[in-house]
Amino acid sequence: QVHLVESGGGSVQAGGSLRLSCLASGGTFNHYVLGWFRQTPGKEREFVATITWRSSASPDYADSVKGRFTISRDNAKNTVYLQMINLKPEDTAVYYCAAAARWSESSNPDHYNYWGQGTQVTVFS
Repeated sequence: QVHLVESGGGSVQAGGSLRLSCLASGGTFNHYVLGWFRQTPGKEREFVATITWRSSASPDYADSVKGRFTISRDNAKNTVYLQMINLKPEDTAVYYCAAAARWSESSNPDHYNYWGQGTQVTVFS
């Protein structure tokens, strides 16, 4: 059983930056694909970014965040990060990290086995 806890959310003015962290416990962290998703009220959970444990693979991003968000992981710290720059009001959402016991990255939330409780990000203009 993998337990995920996000942190780093908050309120920021448009154009600003935030870094989200997700600390994992339990399981073998460096064998999991990790992802970030976000959700706003009344909408389905939306893919943001994903990264595998294989160093040869490149992370994958939603088109809406490419060039602004960067996902990274520190296997020694059991932590995955989401660096967000040039934030926009439409980035406002609850952000969730997730872990999947699989070989390759995935943008499908149904492929993920474990989820954190979420952290709120609010971007105001």
